[in-house]
Amino acid sequence: MGKRVLAVDDSKTMRDMVSFTLKGAGYEVVEAADGLLALDAIKSNMVDLVITDINMPNMDGIGLVKALRQNPAHSSTPILVLTTESDDSKKNEGRAAGATGWIVKPFEPEKLLKVVQKVCG
Repeated sequence: MGKRVLAVDDSKTMRDMVSFTLKGAGYEVVEAADGLLALDAIKSNMVDLVITDINMPNMDGIGLVKALRQNPAHSSTPILVLTTESDDSKKNEGRAAGATGWIVKPFEPEKLLKVVQKVCG
């Protein structure tokens, strides 16, 4: 069984792109449209990696990273931020919250897979 990834983005198109890329490489993908839905999804789905956007309704990506890091079950789960935000202060905020890595949209499928393989082991 392949590794399971939780893809969190309020854009269905972006979730579809991430899901298509990862499924093509053998990953199982669970999707959520914002941070709150992601927290619900992760209760019933153990995941090996979380890929999250920053700007989302209800709970943004930084809030999701903080919530996951406070949960002992996910304190060491790799979390990649996939966002249009490239500002250093946002990156530092994400790093301080506990994000593992930062990828700026639009992403190249090969580069995303390379990073995913690196952090998933």
